Amino acid sequence: MAGKYFEDLQVGMHFKHSAGRTVTEMDNVLFSALTMNTQPLHVNEEFAANTEFGQRIVNGIFTLGLVVGLTVAELSEGTIIANLSYDKVTHPNPTFHNDTIYAETEVLERRESKSRPNVGIVRFKHWGKKSDGTVVVEFERTAMFLKKGQRLDFLPKSSRHTFDL
Repeated sequence: MAGKYFEDLQVGMHFKHSAGRTVTEMDNVLFSALTMNTQPLHVNEEFAANTEFGQRIVNGIFTLGLVVGLTVAELSEGTIIANLSYDKVTHPNPTFHNDTIYAETEVLERRESKSRPNVGIVRFKHWGKKSDGTVVVEFERTAMFLKKGQRLDFLPKSSRHTFDL
C-alpha cells in the first residue's frame, strides 16, 4: 500500500506527483459520451474550430477526475475511506487533446474525525498542470483517511457509510 495514513499528512506538505498522463481525443470523446455531455465544444471539431480556442477542448470534469487519479498512488492508495467534498473548482486554462497533465497537492488542513476514532479528515488543494506549468484545473478536496494500524474492514457496521464533514 503506497498511500499515506492520516498521521503521515501534515499541514503544509507539498507533493509533486510523479505520474503524468497524455490526454487523447478518445479520452475526451468517450468521457463526454459516457456522461451524456453533448457540448459541441468537446465533440464537434467543426464547431470548436470556430470558437476562441480554434479546436475542441477536453471536458473539464474529465480533467478534474484525471488530476485526482494522478494523486492516488502517492497519496491515498489503500488508505482513503471516502472523498467527502470537492470545492473551489476552477479551470483557468483549457486542456486540449495531446496535452500531458501532471498533478501537485498541498495539505491545507487536517483534523480528527468527530464521530470515528479510527479516521481523520484531510483537506487538500490540488493543481493540474500542463508540461509547461500552465494550470488547467485547481480545486480543494476533503477526504477521510485511515489512521495507522486501522483497516477498512475494521469499521463497525453501525458507522459504515456515515461521513462527517
